[in-house]
Amino acid sequence: MATTRKASTQRKSSAAQKLALLIATRKGLWIMRGDSARRTWKLEGPKFLGQIISHAVLDPRDKRTLLVSASTGHLGPTLFRSTNAGRTFKECTQPPAFAKVPEGEKGRAVGHTFWLTPAHANESNVWYAGTSPQGLFRTDDGGDTWKPFSSINDDPQYREWMGTVQDGTPDGPKMHSIIVDPRDPKHLYFGMSGGGVHETLDGGASWKVLIGGMEVVEGFGFDPKLPTFHDPHCLRMCPSNPDRIYQQNHCGIYRIDRPSDTWVRIGRAMPKKVGDIGFPLVVHPRNDKTAWVFPMDGTQVWPRVSPDGKPAVYVTRNAGKTWQKQNSGMPKSQGWWTVKRQAMTGDVCDPVGLYFGTTSGAVWMSRDEGRQWSRIAEHLPEIYALEAAVL
Repeated sequence: MATTRKASTQRKSSAAQKLALLIATRKGLWIMRGDSARRTWKLEGPKFLGQIISHAVLDPRDKRTLLVSASTGHLGPTLFRSTNAGRTFKECTQPPAFAKVPEGEKGRAVGHTFWLTPAHANESNVWYAGTSPQGLFRTDDGGDTWKPFSSINDDPQYREWMGTVQDGTPDGPKMHSIIVDPRDPKHLYFGMSGGGVHETLDGGASWKVLIGGMEVVEGFGFDPKLPTFHDPHCLRMCPSNPDRIYQQNHCGIYRIDRPSDTWVRIGRAMPKKVGDIGFPLVVHPRNDKTAWVFPMDGTQVWPRVSPDGKPAVYVTRNAGKTWQKQNSGMPKSQGWWTVKRQAMTGDVCDPVGLYFGTTSGAVWMSRDEGRQWSRIAEHLPEIYALEAAVL
């Protein structure tokens, strides 16, 4: 009886929640607001029209602080901060920037802040940011002022692994997928595209490379033991089991179960005609065996479109042993778009709502964990990132 009452309470709480979708695009930020029934949405925007918005994240700890990463044309990269869930914004005082170098030496400049992550639940006002070119930054005042975090930004070994702005990654190399272990604020992961996956257990004092089992592109003589040649696209930790992390990589879909140091390529179970190349990945908030990916055509010149022009999400419900296509409601042909690494997300409702934004400017939604899809927004600029938030 106690279990039944608890489940009923959770359903009532979920039904009362209001949701927001934060849509970061090539030409500004839009916000969609709705309730947990996910049947009526109101689209607000644009905000920061004409600016490149790489990421927008609402702080789940206070449900008010919203950080937005923007590139303002000739004025350069910056961050904007809202303390009322996106109704008004103020530019931050000191955005992420690399340390100055002595006169005559060649330094680095932040091209844009690519990734934003709130810190541990017990560390209010603390956030982490990853930039392009790769750099790791931290704020202790809710996003107003930022400083380099740890020593990796200027570490010679990490600088070698980070590559250069000419390494072939669109818009430059990226520090991304900054993950904070909910059990320990000093335990963090991040991915570098390219440059591998890395972990710290001591709050950034030291880092460990975590690339065992990951494959590299064949035919170029790349050494899989060198982080330089590894290109993780997206890492996601399972909220229900922080020891399990899924990864969408340039070379497949992987899973790791800590304390193992070896990734397992679970994407080999995907249909061979589709493959396991893509950018985004979403994990179920309550079931560590369930994850979703959005494959793309990674053959030959990497056209970065849906395979054969047939977009589809694929889901595993057994930790990668098998995958099933979920494309009901999507175009059956001539769907020549794809989804970027930050542009697919899920909410915490039951059943889970899934969302993705496309390179053609449409937002798609499923109310039933991917079984049926519908388009809830279209004709927006190219979508760079999509985040679901509870208000």
